[in-house]
Amino acid sequence: MTSIKETTIQELIDRYPVILFDSFGVLASSNAVLPGAVELIAGLNRIDKTYFVLTNDASALPESRSQKYANLALTIQPDQIITSGSLLTRYFADEKLQGLRCVMLGPEDSVKYVEHAGGEVVPAGADFDAVVIGDQAGFPFLETMDQVLTDLFRKIDNGQDVRLILPNPDLIYPDGDGFGFASASIALMLESALKLRYPERGDLRFIRLGKPHEAIFAEALRRSGTRDMVMIGDQLETDIKGANDFGLDSVLVGTGIAVHDLSSAPEAMRPTYTLRSL
Repeated sequence: MTSIKETTIQELIDRYPVILFDSFGVLASSNAVLPGAVELIAGLNRIDKTYFVLTNDASALPESRSQKYANLALTIQPDQIITSGSLLTRYFADEKLQGLRCVMLGPEDSVKYVEHAGGEVVPAGADFDAVVIGDQAGFPFLETMDQVLTDLFRKIDNGQDVRLILPNPDLIYPDGDGFGFASASIALMLESALKLRYPERGDLRFIRLGKPHEAIFAEALRRSGTRDMVMIGDQLETDIKGANDFGLDSVLVGTGIAVHDLSSAPEAMRPTYTLRSL
């Protein structure tokens, strides 16, 4: 197995016309900026370098995320932020889901993502066509989960079709000096319960939209007009594998979730480069 070259930010800036950043674990945590991020973003803005933030976040609209970055002294415009939540619009259009009644788990911006896509958001306990998990926060967790699970069982028992949609496939995320569970962990809870009750129904799984799946990288390609991009991320399963599968070079940064011992990493998750930090 060949060794993976360690690179620097300057080498990446010189080599690639477009740079893609993950958000959490690369540029910031939930409430703090990571070392080097402010200076890097300011420098990229100064030289008018093309870059995008590709985040599996579906809890904040690009405008909201841009303001949160600004509060951390990161000047990143909304059109430079590609969120997994924003992928709902194209997904709903492609699948002709306008008017779909959705129970949306997440805060206010998660609800807006569904509404912008043409869905109708209904409360837990109401009749629905789909369950969409936007975030792990923003709702009374146990009460809502119990209600959603009960309603799912009732609808499936009655032979009704239900769509399960998960913009953010992240299981965990870095949060300051610690870590937190992300929305895919909630999806796994529901999928496990559904499998227990309906073991023959392999279709009762959430459709996942964000990294490592191609839709978010395809959107970056559409906006940039080139495949000559490099993805800087901290998770092998999402950032690195997603970029590799899409045919992009990838960089694993050592400030987030993944560790730098890549000796046992499968080929699809081996980055092109490693980077100690920004």
